[in-house]
Amino acid sequence: MEGARPVTDRLTLDDLPVRDELRGKSPYGAPQLDVPVQLNTNENPYPLPEPLVARIAERVAEAARGLNRYPDRDAVELRTELARYLTRTGGHPVGVENVWAANGSNEVIQQLLQTFGGPGRTAIGFEPSYSMHGLIARGTGTGWISGPRNEDFTIDVAAAEQAIARNAPDVVFITSPNNPTGTAVEAETVLALYEAAQAAKPSLVVVDEAYVEFSHRDSLLPLIEGRPHLVVSRTMSKAFGAAGLRLGYLAAHPAVVDAVQLVRLPYHLSAVTQATALAALEHTDTLLGYVEQLKRERDRLVTELRTAGYEVTDSDANFVQFGRFEDAHAAWQRILDQGVLVRDNGVPGWLRVTAGTPTENDAFLDAVRQLKKEQSA
Repeated sequence: MEGARPVTDRLTLDDLPVRDELRGKSPYGAPQLDVPVQLNTNENPYPLPEPLVARIAERVAEAARGLNRYPDRDAVELRTELARYLTRTGGHPVGVENVWAANGSNEVIQQLLQTFGGPGRTAIGFEPSYSMHGLIARGTGTGWISGPRNEDFTIDVAAAEQAIARNAPDVVFITSPNNPTGTAVEAETVLALYEAAQAAKPSLVVVDEAYVEFSHRDSLLPLIEGRPHLVVSRTMSKAFGAAGLRLGYLAAHPAVVDAVQLVRLPYHLSAVTQATALAALEHTDTLLGYVEQLKRERDRLVTELRTAGYEVTDSDANFVQFGRFEDAHAAWQRILDQGVLVRDNGVPGWLRVTAGTPTENDAFLDAVRQLKKEQSA
């Protein structure tokens, strides 16, 4: 229409009727920069093996023949195979009725908060931790409470119990191994906080095990036995090297699985996603072999960083938090200037590096050794 203004004319986010709790917030994301060594997003650096790529093509081709129909909305075959994987590797038998899957563990978390959180309800996490817990809480209208940690980034159990008793949250998040620090959580800590949460509300307790396959310790999955309000969430993005797949899942009491289906979108997992995930699960042994390589490289990074004079947090993940820096962002930039991208997570004095291939890790170690020389000069 003549005289009409273009829709982009001077309109900004601040001009929109955005909910108050979202104002001033930034979307989650890490810098995506074209540099030789990218170690900032905790991705598995190894491409999928060719036999798996071929199997994905076969399964997707089969699924494509039926794309005129909706996929299995309950993803029964996929959940069955995920249950078998958990039973084999998690130290506790689970069945299809205990497992739910969604588009990444973030959608799993979103569905849990839509079901058990929401307006007038609250969730607590112990920070620094995975920032999406708080972001998704706010996005679902759930109040967010930041709980305490010790100086060494472990959970202060007594203080956490007090925070739970004081706030009576509806959802409690425990991340093990923790992101961005890499620290694992003792089973005794989870049990203590679970008991505190049941006394306070009772509340749903979510153990986020996105990085558990890289841990020196066993999964906390067996703790769900006899604890109907305990959920363990997982992802195929890290250990399975399938970040581009976007497949997450949970294990819990069947009643929890029934509950999250109240908020799922219709046919939320595409036939292509289900087919790809099933193909990956057929190659579990090969993919977990890559995990063992990355665990060795992770441990090498810890040793070499400490030898170079850095303070390093014990890591049970596929990344390492290191410091301390007077100006962490300046240190991040200096490492980037040498062609290596790590993560400035905003934890004062610390940076985080993902374990990459041996060659990538060598480049990173050269960069931080050079940084140490410059700081010592």
